[in-house]
Amino acid sequence: MRILVVNVNTSTDITRALAEQARTVARPGTEIEALTPRFGPASVEGNFESHLAAVAVMDRVMTYDRPYDAVIQAGFGDHGKEGLQELCPTPVIDITEAAAHTACLLGHRYSVVTSLDRTVPMIWDRLTLAGVSTRCASVRASGLGVLELESDPTAAAQAVAQQARAAVEQDGAEVIVLGCGGMAGMELTSEETAGAPVVDGLTSAVALAESLVGLGLTTSRVRTFAAPRPKPLTHWPLSPALEAQRPPVAPAAAPESRL
Repeated sequence: MRILVVNVNTSTDITRALAEQARTVARPGTEIEALTPRFGPASVEGNFESHLAAVAVMDRVMTYDRPYDAVIQAGFGDHGKEGLQELCPTPVIDITEAAAHTACLLGHRYSVVTSLDRTVPMIWDRLTLAGVSTRCASVRASGLGVLELESDPTAAAQAVAQQARAAVEQDGAEVIVLGCGGMAGMELTSEETAGAPVVDGLTSAVALAESLVGLGLTTSRVRTFAAPRPKPLTHWPLSPALEAQRPPVAPAAAPESRL
């Protein structure tokens, strides 16, 4: 079984961390192939970047040239999963939904601890769309950007742990969800989370993907996620060969001097 884990940003360090974390729970015989989009933002922390990343992720999957059995979109609260479901003949798992569904099996209510406050509404929207928002006690921000989570893991874990404990003690959460792909591999102790179990979306997605493949199930093609209707699509997918044919951008003309 081969599972594609697609990073939503262009940070190869994060892609590497995602691959390592996914392999810690993959069953024997499951191959994890981690992919980095060829274009897009270095980190996804807003709606513009999320929509851009959605196109980049679909492009990367559509230009992958080997067989695969499932796709994991490794961005928390990001756009694009529904597009992948239309395009891919295999199960598509989003780490946001995977984490939330897993958390719902472990406690009455869960809380998400994410990166920046500006991403909180995006996560609420994704949880609502997935039908799991009513079980969410809160979505809290650690205040650290995605790349900061990667550059200083110790400070990141401390900031996340602080919000996790507050979610349990103040919001009534019984389970903590790590709400960012950049938190892959982060470990919090039971003491740090006031006894609440911690759910990682990526590892949850790997387990769910393996289960769906093992059961022989994939996305329904009835109505919502039917394949896109055939029609001309200009410059899609954005293959490397096409990119190479783009003419160079002329340098901007120097402004005229005024005497």
